[in-house]
Amino acid sequence: MPGATGRVPLSIPAGREPAWSAGTILQAFTRICRGVVAGLHARLRVFLAVAAGIFALEVLLPPAVLSAARNPMDYFTFNPWLPELPRFIYASDIPWQRKIEFLPNLALFWFSADSPFGGTDWGFAVTVSDLLRFMLMSLLFAAYFALLAYCWERTGAALRNPGLGQQGGALGVLTSVLGFSTGGCTVVGCGAPVIPVVGLAFVGLSSGTLTLLAGLSRVATTFVLIAVALGVIYLGWQIGKSVSAEN
Repeated sequence: MPGATGRVPLSIPAGREPAWSAGTILQAFTRICRGVVAGLHARLRVFLAVAAGIFALEVLLPPAVLSAARNPMDYFTFNPWLPELPRFIYASDIPWQRKIEFLPNLALFWFSADSPFGGTDWGFAVTVSDLLRFMLMSLLFAAYFALLAYCWERTGAALRNPGLGQQGGALGVLTSVLGFSTGGCTVVGCGAPVIPVVGLAFVGLSSGTLTLLAGLSRVATTFVLIAVALGVIYLGWQIGKSVSAEN
């Protein structure tokens, strides 16, 4: 019977949960995690090989492009200040706010080339934030391709589901190209602190253009990370379904 307000009270049928209940979300999360773990365990070599290759490419591609477009690299070094880092972190007279602001921009190592006219022609430095971004990008891409290989070779999901093989493969190629061509690089002597790899060959552009490229680089890198993460989630969901069926 309607209540005093004339409204019929809403009720959930017994045995059914809302589509986005905590239990449903937990089950989906568990299924995705189970699928990701199973796929990576089965294709661990693929995961490690892709992660190492992408990380090396992220580090070595910028100086290689700069060497080809500008002058050949002739110097590499780790930051000689790094042995002082523990003392800096544990120093009681330095505020933590200053430490937190300083650490992400700390250069760990760099490549450079001398100018024939004196001084440094270009330099490419890898900071703490750059290193973390390279590692995240490498792990995400490695997980994506390892899970895709598992689907193709073990479960056959890519054959039964054309979208997984075609759309997923296209996503991997697209994000690979975007990731390597737009990933921001910390470059000195180029008019902007961070520019995309594709911009390294055009360092003679105006500072305004380089600033625009830097902004596009940040947006594109974020898009790449989100796209690959969604691909990993989708593949984990598919593999988790097959694993649950086998059990």
